[in-house]
Amino acid sequence: MQELTFWKMVFQASFFIQFLMIALLAGSIISWISIFQRWQVFRVAKEAHDEFRERFWSGIELNELFRDTDPYEVQGAERVIYSGFKTFNRIRQKTTDPEPILEGVERSMRIALAEEQDRLHSGLPLLATIGSVSPHIGLFGTVWGIMEAFKSLAGVQQATFAVVAPGMAEALMTTAMGLFVAIPSVIAYNRYIASSESLLNHYENFADEFSGILHRSLITKKAD
Repeated sequence: MQELTFWKMVFQASFFIQFLMIALLAGSIISWISIFQRWQVFRVAKEAHDEFRERFWSGIELNELFRDTDPYEVQGAERVIYSGFKTFNRIRQKTTDPEPILEGVERSMRIALAEEQDRLHSGLPLLATIGSVSPHIGLFGTVWGIMEAFKSLAGVQQATFAVVAPGMAEALMTTAMGLFVAIPSVIAYNRYIASSESLLNHYENFADEFSGILHRSLITKKAD
């Protein structure tokens, strides 16, 4: 009895099934590249946030904290606070009224938060798409393979398991490949979405704390 191996099924599969397998393989490669890229982004973002939070609450003056800041290199909470502080200095030169100053600062920080959200979520829709589409591609290949297997039975006088088994195995192989591609993508997507929401909540809390500091500073100076 001839042994039926994975590679033998791949090379003996129909052209259409091979095309679907290549598409799933390409999806898997793209998915893993995106997973490692996003892992690097979130690792750097977490480290940058912890470092900036430690420097911010060390008692350093804001002017000194942002003295050598490059607006094109900062990210995360540092970018949000830097954006608010820059707006604070600009508006304070025109008015001493706390209300328009704080409104401008909060608007600037909201914009920075939205941009950080876009940066953290970049690439995640691709993972979601691969994770949701891959099983359907595999299922489509399975249905196609089963139809081809049954069509081949029309050419034989006696249908036995040995005749049907290779075609059925070939058909089910695409479903297995689809799941193999989809499962890591879905797991990574859910994990990174949770990490993104956690970081964004930290950034937003940081922005609220910074607004409170500026509000107290403005109220104190106005009272003086």
